[in-house]
Amino acid sequence: MTERFDCHHCEESLFGKKYILREESPYCVACFEALFANTCEECGKPIGCDCKDLSYKDRHWHEACFHCSRCKSSLVDKPFAAKEDQLLCTGCYSHEYSSKCQECKKTIMPGTRKMEYQDSSWHETCFVCRRCRQPIGTRSFIPKDSQNFCVPCYEKQYALQCVQCQKPITTGGVTYREQPWHRECFVCTACKKPLSGQRFTSREEFAYCLSCFCDLYAKKCAGCTNPISGLGGTKYISFEERQWHNDCFNCKKCSLSLVGRGFLTERDDILCPDCGKDI
Repeated sequence: MTERFDCHHCEESLFGKKYILREESPYCVACFEALFANTCEECGKPIGCDCKDLSYKDRHWHEACFHCSRCKSSLVDKPFAAKEDQLLCTGCYSHEYSSKCQECKKTIMPGTRKMEYQDSSWHETCFVCRRCRQPIGTRSFIPKDSQNFCVPCYEKQYALQCVQCQKPITTGGVTYREQPWHRECFVCTACKKPLSGQRFTSREEFAYCLSCFCDLYAKKCAGCTNPISGLGGTKYISFEERQWHNDCFNCKKCSLSLVGRGFLTERDDILCPDCGKDI
């Protein structure tokens, strides 16, 4: 007796009929299409066993239904783009959605590498330095007056030159006596500590930090022997080529402040009238 060979789903005999195996189980064509065939995104009909099933991101089409949603040209074996669940040929997509190159004004086609900066786009080969005309690519660049420059060309054409080292100042910098300096080049003439952001003074056009200036040039207080800078509103008393800090101008004997008062001198000492009455 011949063994039965039936459809796994409807159990109808498959002898002499077309069938499809799925996971080693046979199905008649009708059952297979009803159970497993994908539905075409375009026409909504099942994609039968005798049709080619074209798929893209878990969506399926008949070969004849796989076309551009705008111009209806076939997309089979052609490049295409997807926009809002619609498939478009490269021509239609470019016409409606692609950006234009800022340099050559032509469409930047889908799949073409492009460069973007501040809402503008360029073909990679059009994104070049305005001065040397070499492609910038992923290198650093500096925009100026709606034009882009590679860093070396910008420095040659526009950057200020540091008075100290003669090299371009590309970021930051300070101005002293209407001349540009790198922050790291603007230092105290004596100790070479950076002066940017610090209080400083000058002598004969040379800049000094307050400490060096006081050590080198400030007069010494006759009372405490420390320098009198005279900077920042510091008050001092001067008498016969000697100077005192206001706080140091006191009677030698009783330490009474003599600022704004009469005083007497005894050799190098200053005295209030009471302490000096016996002189």
